[in-house]
Amino acid sequence: MRSGREEFRSKSAAYFVSTQTAGRRPFFRHERWAELLKETMLHYARTEYSLHAYVIMPDHFHVLLVPYLTLEKAVQVIKGGFSFRAKRAFDWKFDVWQQGFSDHRIRDAEDWQGHLEYTRRNPVKAGLVEDGGVYPYVDFPSPEFPQGLKPLKESGVADVRAKARTLQGEDDDLSAAESEFPQGLKPFKESGVADVRAKARTLQGEDDDLSAAESEFPQGLKPFKESGVADVRAKARTLQKADSENR
Repeated sequence: MRSGREEFRSKSAAYFVSTQTAGRRPFFRHERWAELLKETMLHYARTEYSLHAYVIMPDHFHVLLVPYLTLEKAVQVIKGGFSFRAKRAFDWKFDVWQQGFSDHRIRDAEDWQGHLEYTRRNPVKAGLVEDGGVYPYVDFPSPEFPQGLKPLKESGVADVRAKARTLQGEDDDLSAAESEFPQGLKPFKESGVADVRAKARTLQGEDDDLSAAESEFPQGLKPFKESGVADVRAKARTLQKADSENR
């Protein structure tokens, strides 16, 4: 489970949230505990989120909701609110929840329906109730796909556009900073060009010195590269002559 995520969330996003009890203790096998968690979820649905579906399992729960402010705040009030009530009602002095939670952002109406069906079948898959049977801690207060809920892909485009605006702003700030650059002081990129030109002039000077030195080379003395070619040719003639004698 991840304990850290983006702080900003909006009413235009729905999430399927899952969280577990500390040590996977089956607190919610007990009716009083399960009823208290159900009451806590419904209580905060009035102020912190829109509650669309939930299922309370013996050691975890799943909930489908749309937060009014942030997802973190919505989950915090469920878990924290229940812990406060449980410690007072049951004189429980230990941790109730595992730290953090997992979440899935709903992409579209099809994804929404898939998670409603997952919620409905969770008690059946766990063997807590027969298929078609009544499980008291699964409910769908508002199963309709929320109007105005943005598909994930559209929101992603908005995030990219927001990032582009941020980068554009940074570029404008950089341009403004460059316009205030001290007069007479060359920016690094221009200075780098000057360094390359100076290096080129140095290499050119070294090349001129080498040409002058070659012009003073002793007359009749072949440079090493030419002498090497002559040695190879002489060696080739010697080998050719020896080959002819052997024949």
